Amino acid sequence: MRKQNRNGDYMQKKPDWLKVKYNKDAVDEMSKLMKELKLNTVCKEASCPNMGECYSNSTATFMIMGSDCTRNCRFCNVTCATPIQLDPDEPKNVAEAAKKLDLRHTVITQVTRDDLADGGAAHMAATVLAVKASCPDITVEVLISDLRGNEDALKTVLQAEPDVMNHNMETVSSLYSKIRPQARYERSLKVLSDSKRFAPDILTKTGFMIGLGESREQVEELMDDVLATGCDILTISQYLQPSNEHWPVERYVTPEEFDSLKETALQKGFSYVVSSPLVRSSYRAAEALDAIRLEAKSS
Repeated sequence: MRKQNRNGDYMQKKPDWLKVKYNKDAVDEMSKLMKELKLNTVCKEASCPNMGECYSNSTATFMIMGSDCTRNCRFCNVTCATPIQLDPDEPKNVAEAAKKLDLRHTVITQVTRDDLADGGAAHMAATVLAVKASCPDITVEVLISDLRGNEDALKTVLQAEPDVMNHNMETVSSLYSKIRPQARYERSLKVLSDSKRFAPDILTKTGFMIGLGESREQVEELMDDVLATGCDILTISQYLQPSNEHWPVERYVTPEEFDSLKETALQKGFSYVVSSPLVRSSYRAAEALDAIRLEAKSS
């Protein structure tokens, strides 16, 4: 069945620049390790287009606290269902996987756990600490939910001293009620600003998608709002519709327009920007961290 946008018009075929090679051997090998350690990767659950490339380089973003989310965002391929009990061995298992993969940088993300009083903050902090204890030279990035605006929960995560604290804005303000009905635009901005307020030395990061029906003006307003929080790193990506039940792709944005948005974001003052159709929040995350630290040393 051909996909239609919100106006009922048939969408064009996916352009060539969105087609990627799939390394089945690398994916199978990583999947085997994750199964042995009872772990999930957001790469698989969210159907990331870079999965084959990242797995080939022995990198992955660990998704903790199960594979079922308490929210039902219309762009996301992660299942919305009643979550499982937290696994007390999960922090140790993530640390073991990071060590086996000999990672120098790892990203740890989570499903949203509104069923937990702290949103899973203590479990996230325990995982960060376990990874750092097992791999002393590793750098760690966390990608957290909005924790329902719980400042104490956010402080718990930050006290584990991740190198990068990431919380994604996902889209422009006007689309929140349609695409992220259980989230709040201002609340997500506050997660970023509070992170800088509570732990100014920890880099903050966010990302959003385009191609959902937003205007250029709205995108630049989002950039301004994010920059006002003190956010350091920005990622911009093409929205890809996971299934016919998800929000339709309004348009496929050209690589040239992504380049233009990157230039605009850098001119506005972001320290590091990754803007490309196939970019995802944790894609080549170590490069951003390395670049910012190198610039800090040279300045």
